Amino acid sequence: MAEQFDAVVIGGGPGGYNAAIRLGQLGLKAACVDKRGRFGGTCLNVGCIPSKALLHASERFHEAEKDFAKIGIKAEVSLDLPAMMKNKDKIVTELTKGIEFLFKKNKVEPIVGEAKIVAPGKVEVKLADGSVKTLETKHIIIATGSEVAPLPGVTIDEERIVSSTGALALKSVPKRLLVVGAGVIGLELGSVWRRLGAEVTVVEFLDRITPGLDGEVCKQFQRILGKQGFSFQLSTKVVGVDTSGKALKVTVEPAAGGAQSVIETDVMLVAIGRRPFTAGLGLAEVGVALDSRGRVVTDGHFKTNVPGIWAIGDCREGVMLAHKAEDEAVACAERIAGRAGHVNYDAIPGVVYTAPEVASVGKTEEELKAAGIAYKVGKFPFTANARAKTIDSTEGFAKILADATTDKVLGCHIIGPEAGNLIAEVALAIEFGASSEDIARTCHAHPTLTEAVRQAAMGVEGWTMQM
Repeated sequence: MAEQFDAVVIGGGPGGYNAAIRLGQLGLKAACVDKRGRFGGTCLNVGCIPSKALLHASERFHEAEKDFAKIGIKAEVSLDLPAMMKNKDKIVTELTKGIEFLFKKNKVEPIVGEAKIVAPGKVEVKLADGSVKTLETKHIIIATGSEVAPLPGVTIDEERIVSSTGALALKSVPKRLLVVGAGVIGLELGSVWRRLGAEVTVVEFLDRITPGLDGEVCKQFQRILGKQGFSFQLSTKVVGVDTSGKALKVTVEPAAGGAQSVIETDVMLVAIGRRPFTAGLGLAEVGVALDSRGRVVTDGHFKTNVPGIWAIGDCREGVMLAHKAEDEAVACAERIAGRAGHVNYDAIPGVVYTAPEVASVGKTEEELKAAGIAYKVGKFPFTANARAKTIDSTEGFAKILADATTDKVLGCHIIGPEAGNLIAEVALAIEFGASSEDIARTCHAHPTLTEAVRQAAMGVEGWTMQM
């Protein structure tokens, strides 16, 4: 007999497991199906979490090797890459076990297997032993996330030509690393291996790095990475790879076409983006609509065109961010339970966890200009922030954009130390519809990095106070 549920969630990543947990908290009987074997999805297993562990470890190594002496600490350091990887894996394991604990606490049934929707309200799960379990349910939430976008003509072997997954598990530091794609993933993982000793070259099809971020931030970000040893070839595309020799020979040419050249490298990281993962779910058979990019089409409340089937996270429209999926998970679960779940997409921050970090929330200047919205700018450099001085991390700035008439905060863009933490204050301001003056007149502890955000808010009306 089929097992009965109020809701079945397909996918155990940040969207899926949060949806299942919230359903359980709301008193609904929920199951979460994932084929990986460990819950947490790409983010926890081979994405956000292991990459941040390596970013942290590599930054500490670089500090000990390069920066300790100037603050009076003498140290001799050497790299133990296997131990660094072991620590990364330990963190991942502990967090996946945490999800299992939360499932148990909230009476969510975890099911390891490959799910397929065979009809509205009916899911079949192929288990590891080959048997099939049938689940009947009132609601199905598709939360299958995304996968690495392939580079045409290039085969990823996860040894010499790697995706983000392989780049998190290299057995040695490559002498030369070629990163294809100057987005968040490529620059973060490039930073890890650059700090550990690799020569890093980044090839990007567009004429700028980190497309979509504030233009002024991008320019300074590229300059800082250049000082750290990154080499960039923008407006360039990869057209082929020769893998026959000891070194990879990567053929590139201008994005607009032109003379080709060859870059030799030991490892090539393909990081040109991600695409929604919807294969094998039976969506076509049950009539679930997809858009031209393969994303599940939903209305403004996560409903698909098929009653009882919902979609959240990377597999539907919008930015591919774990915390966006988490917010959608909660809102979707609450709607299924008859509540009024909602996501404010103007208040979703994005972070690049390099050193310095880059963080953004709300609109960029380019977006405001394109929309014809009059705005004011307040900006403050970390060179004038006392706390940044004391920790020797003064590169970058904080910038706040506010409506020229109402002073409502429209966006914030930060490049500098702990930008990912600093952006939360402005995300909250946007959520509450606050003005730049609200931030400017809120007392901030001194000396802290948060004062840079306050000073930027002061700068909107021209009363920044240098420290």
